[in-house]
Amino acid sequence: MYHIEAAVEYLISILVSGSFLATLTKELGISDSLTGILSSIISLGCLFQLLSIFIKRKRYKGFITVMSVINQLLFMFLYIIPLSGSDKNTKITSFIILILSAYLIYYVAHPLKINWLMSLVDDHNRGKFTANKEIISLIAGIAFSFLMGIVVDNFIEKGDKRIAFIISAAVIMILTICHTLTMILTPEKQQESKTDKKKITETIRNVFSNKKILQILVLFVIYYVATYSASPFYGTYQINELGFSLTFVSFLAMLSSIARIIVSTFWGRFADRTSFANMFEKCAIILALAVGCVVFATPANGKVMFCIYYILYGIAMGGINSATINLVFDYVSPEQRSDSLAICLAASGHAGFLSTIAVSPLVNFIQENTLQIFGFEIYAQQIVSFISFVFVVMAVLYTKFIVKKINK
Repeated sequence: MYHIEAAVEYLISILVSGSFLATLTKELGISDSLTGILSSIISLGCLFQLLSIFIKRKRYKGFITVMSVINQLLFMFLYIIPLSGSDKNTKITSFIILILSAYLIYYVAHPLKINWLMSLVDDHNRGKFTANKEIISLIAGIAFSFLMGIVVDNFIEKGDKRIAFIISAAVIMILTICHTLTMILTPEKQQESKTDKKKITETIRNVFSNKKILQILVLFVIYYVATYSASPFYGTYQINELGFSLTFVSFLAMLSSIARIIVSTFWGRFADRTSFANMFEKCAIILALAVGCVVFATPANGKVMFCIYYILYGIAMGGINSATINLVFDYVSPEQRSDSLAICLAASGHAGFLSTIAVSPLVNFIQENTLQIFGFEIYAQQIVSFISFVFVVMAVLYTKFIVKKINK
């Protein structure tokens, strides 16, 4: 059930991120910089995970299931907004409120859900299990994103954007029903109830007094800054400046997923055999190479450079996604895992969102004023990719000299 739950949730996320999100925002008349900020709301949502610390009960399953349904229905309504007869400003405001609310709800429940589902997995087999879970999600995602890309492109080319958005909303509704069923069918271990405010305060203090967690937190921050200083702007770059169709973007996602599927099992076994810190370091090096490709991506070579980027990115993410959760699990006792993960993701998510806000004026400036170096036009996304590259290299060095030296 955990494998299926993760796969279905991943399919929903595809329709509300990247180029699918860029298609929606383009229809609403939202600028590239604001689209980038909206994309990075995913990282800002991590702040809301702190609220999960105050949710203490014997059972979480019902609460998590209800929150997931609400979150996914809000995602569905993102596709309804362009169909309404409201004016442009009302549509944009409604869109921002809905996407922010959706991620607020998602992230309040997320640490609790991860702790619930991961508690059913053998600690000595987390690397392999996580790899298999990702492989299933990615295989489903390849077929899904490619099919949805073709369907949406087909109706947009015919001038039937309305139908394209209705189909997308209907698909999210069907996936929401499937996702809810998987959670209902998943068992739950009963937890000890901790409702005492003193205990909650004590828990927060214990997390921040744990030097190991603070060291992991710094790595999270560097990684999130690297990610959200560039990737939120890639969707609009592909659709607008480079002129990619959603079908081609889906093809790129397919390349990334195939690469990730091929290496996921290897990375999982590698982490179980060595360590998640060692795996993160190796994957971050590959991620630096991937981001470096976008630094040199232009309309003339965009398709080639993004093909290479997505393949390398897939290889890197085959290990990084697993590592970011399991690094926390490596250094924290089971009863502190949910709270520690919430704090780490909240702090790093805030840093990621602020990095997007910080580079957004730069993106606007470069797009409004042509920038040339040695006679070649330089695009905003190339500059922010270089910034991202620098932070990824910092993450590699920090992992090598700090994280890998932490004693479990």
